[in-house]
Amino acid sequence: MPSLPEFFTMLGANPLLALTMFLVAATIFVNGSTDAANSIADAVGTRSITFENAVILAVVANFVGLVGATMLSGAVADTISHMVDFGGDSHAALVSLAAAMVAIVVWAGVAWYFGIPTSESHALIAGLSGAAIAVSGGPEGINMAEWIKVIYGLVLSTILGFALGFLSTKAIREIFAYANLSKMNRLFGGLQVAGAGFGALMHGAQDGQKFMSTATLAVMLATGGSVSDVKGYPMWLMVACALIMAIGTAVGGRKIVLTVGTKMVPMEKYQGAAASMSDGFSLLISTLLGLPVSTTHTKSSAIMGAGSAKSIRSVNWQIAWDMMMTWILTFPGCGLLGFVLAWIFLHVF
Repeated sequence: MPSLPEFFTMLGANPLLALTMFLVAATIFVNGSTDAANSIADAVGTRSITFENAVILAVVANFVGLVGATMLSGAVADTISHMVDFGGDSHAALVSLAAAMVAIVVWAGVAWYFGIPTSESHALIAGLSGAAIAVSGGPEGINMAEWIKVIYGLVLSTILGFALGFLSTKAIREIFAYANLSKMNRLFGGLQVAGAGFGALMHGAQDGQKFMSTATLAVMLATGGSVSDVKGYPMWLMVACALIMAIGTAVGGRKIVLTVGTKMVPMEKYQGAAASMSDGFSLLISTLLGLPVSTTHTKSSAIMGAGSAKSIRSVNWQIAWDMMMTWILTFPGCGLLGFVLAWIFLHVF
């Protein structure tokens, strides 16, 4: 990867790369507005922390998580960058990558408008896959050995998030069955804020790596390289990704916080603490295994588990159903959109 001055020189000499990086930045911004907001949603919903303070917490934790995970391993970033093959034609590859970014932004923008917390991780994977198939002319654009990790992560995050949320809430209810409620609320309000920070930390480790690897891939393709050349991620790129994501959370996160933190499950603070910690541990396990998972999916599963532990009826299953349908439709929907846009872009540009 080039240094920051070299990167700006490349942008000036290659308008297509500049456009592609702008679109990558747009997807990171949207991720901050949707997925990053999930990490703080329940803590804000139970009034354990204000939205403004929660955004600050998310900003710091996301950056630390991104830098820490990348320096320790970078396994999630490597999985994403090696999942697709855009071929050896650098121009066609960049055009296709730009089309994939447009597909992701459009898909996420529609979901955000309706307040549905769609998964930008799934949209990223789907958009990249559709565009890679378009530019390669067939399924050879997909590296199934890496892509299968998405399925593993999908299953793991759903089961683990829900199970940990359910079991930890049950355990808390048993342990604190005779505790003073006001003292319990103070305790779990603090634990929920800590859990939100933990979740934001792991969001940076997961989603921060995914989108950072996409930016790196764009630079490699612009210089005539390939996915196999993606090795190492500079600090300036980590800072840029974390900053753009933070702006997205501050500007557009409130709407998603309202849906996830208050409408899906009206939670008490102890449930919020259980959901936040369960979400963080689920993401930690997935990251250590190098599995790219949806942070939205994981957090929502943990919240539903925590809500179900108190009462199945406490969960607004209609909202949960709408979210699940969005997740299911994201792979074929955003994938098809990425394919169509890439096909159009390749013929126009």
